[in-house]
Amino acid sequence: MLDLLRNRLVQAILGSALFLQTGIWVRNFAVLLYVMERTHGNAFAISMISVAEYAPIFIFSFIGGTFADRWRPKRTMISCDVLSAVSVFAVLITLVLGTWKAVFFTTIISAVLSQFSQPSGMKLIKEHLPAEQMQAVMSIYQTIFTAFMIFGPILGTFVFQRFGILVSISVMGLAFLLSAGSLTFLPADRINIQEKTRTTLRQEMAAGVRYVLAKKVLTLLGLCFLAAGLGGGLIQPLGIFLVTERLGLPKESLQWLMTLNGIGMLLGGVVVMTSAKTITPQRLLTFGMFISALGLIVSGFSTIPWLTYLVNLIMGLFFPCIMIGINMMILQNSDSQFIGRVNGILMPMYTGAMVITMSLSGVLKETFSLVAMYEASGVMYIIGLLFLIPLFHMPKSTVVQ
Repeated sequence: MLDLLRNRLVQAILGSALFLQTGIWVRNFAVLLYVMERTHGNAFAISMISVAEYAPIFIFSFIGGTFADRWRPKRTMISCDVLSAVSVFAVLITLVLGTWKAVFFTTIISAVLSQFSQPSGMKLIKEHLPAEQMQAVMSIYQTIFTAFMIFGPILGTFVFQRFGILVSISVMGLAFLLSAGSLTFLPADRINIQEKTRTTLRQEMAAGVRYVLAKKVLTLLGLCFLAAGLGGGLIQPLGIFLVTERLGLPKESLQWLMTLNGIGMLLGGVVVMTSAKTITPQRLLTFGMFISALGLIVSGFSTIPWLTYLVNLIMGLFFPCIMIGINMMILQNSDSQFIGRVNGILMPMYTGAMVITMSLSGVLKETFSLVAMYEASGVMYIIGLLFLIPLFHMPKSTVVQ
């Protein structure tokens, strides 16, 4: 592990992740609290924050992944961070001049540019690291994300309440610049032969779709994503009702449920990181999906607070198995020249499915019941799990072990 952390590429990517997560979480909570303050809690304005964050995933993920495959990854990632910082400081000037609604653009622009930058990072890992080190790196990467899920809201809230929106936006811009500086330590880009070809963007996008459909591993993974997204979206907004209706606790108790889940994710990420070489990605993903399915079913039925809290802690422990397993299966089963497009096709399937059922969950809860919603969510995870079973019967040449 120490040898891995001495690797210049790993240091640069993880350093960039630390700066980016700092900027993103300060942005998330500063924008949320600022919009609540300016609109006096207007639900539509607050919901537009989520739209600004998720809409670019649907619109730009596949396009960004295609360009990530065409462009040199180091240059792409640095350019995206610099452009994000420039846009942030432009928004800052607009805020100073008095147009508060410009704050939404900090989320939109950075979310759009991340659709070009994120697949480029995966491409770099694929090109420069041996297969036996990739899972450990992805585990560390996921642990950083999980740590910020716990401490990010505290950091973002503190910065906004102590210093205000202008300083918060400035911190975000500075974080992007520091991320770009960290990425300058990456090894030089390899010359991609594909850069010299004269294929059009449409041809390369079509080639990406054909590539995913031609590889059974990726097709099954996409179907698994779809089922998991549908299941996750069903209960995403309903945690508050689980606490108040099923457990009979005040709504403020939701924070403890989320905290335990976050602590579980952090510990789970550390465990996966230390045992990365001993567990294959498909086993990680399968185990994580199975535990999540059981956890959702038990959570729906439970009326005992300690049991529900324990189940959410356990679900958190195994959630990194899902995320690390997904990213590793994409990395190991995609050629480097297709990683951006594979990521751009598969990831929106999960997010899109989640947003669809998330938007319907309130209506469905009124029609059915909270218990039925959680059980249906668990069943969708089991359906997703069924799509993974064929992976264990494929030859090793088809599924990278």
